[in-house]
Amino acid sequence: MKITYLGHNTLWIETQNSKIMVDPFISGNELANNIKVTDYYPDYILLTHAHQDHILDVDTLATLGNSQIISNFEIVSYFDKKGFRGHGMNTGGSAKFPFGKLSSVVAHHSSQFPDGTYGGNPNGYVLQSNNKTIYIAGDTALTMDMKLIPRLFGKLDLAILPIGDNFTMDAEAAVIAADFVECNQILGCHYDTFPPIKINHDDVKKTFTQAGKQLILLPIGDSIEI
Repeated sequence: MKITYLGHNTLWIETQNSKIMVDPFISGNELANNIKVTDYYPDYILLTHAHQDHILDVDTLATLGNSQIISNFEIVSYFDKKGFRGHGMNTGGSAKFPFGKLSSVVAHHSSQFPDGTYGGNPNGYVLQSNNKTIYIAGDTALTMDMKLIPRLFGKLDLAILPIGDNFTMDAEAAVIAADFVECNQILGCHYDTFPPIKINHDDVKKTFTQAGKQLILLPIGDSIEI
């Protein structure tokens, strides 16, 4: 599985069978001005919640690639009214797709579309594909529910956690989250995009290193393989 970081909470995930775009916010992110939305043709668009900085480029991508949108029932229903295909889920549910099994898990945040439409409950996801398991936390506070993830899904190969503070966990909380999900390899996201979530990279990495964990902060456009 190859994961490319496209800034903020936007991920491009390539599995053996599918290409998945997570929370597309590219055209509105000044830090990602070297990335073109129109270069991507996802089979699936996975959305954690309805805030603009997670759904901005859905319409463009879904039109280009005839993608299927995966999210909670409310978000999928919203895009269904625009004529886009979707697969609605809800917290605690799982579904099988050509790329593998996807499970919707708890995230503590809020969820509302820019036009004021209710966006349902925010979610994180556990993706199991090609004998690899990753946790995509989405925008969330630290929660005890994270302790259920290794119990339900076994060993994680990667946890993708927000670390920018203000709207989500900060680095210190994310270290505890990594303990809860029993994963020592962390890909950081949701940082630097806006002034309230700018971080000191050296300090944040030190926080994880002192806890015996590896924090990966990818330059926008760079990838890792698991």
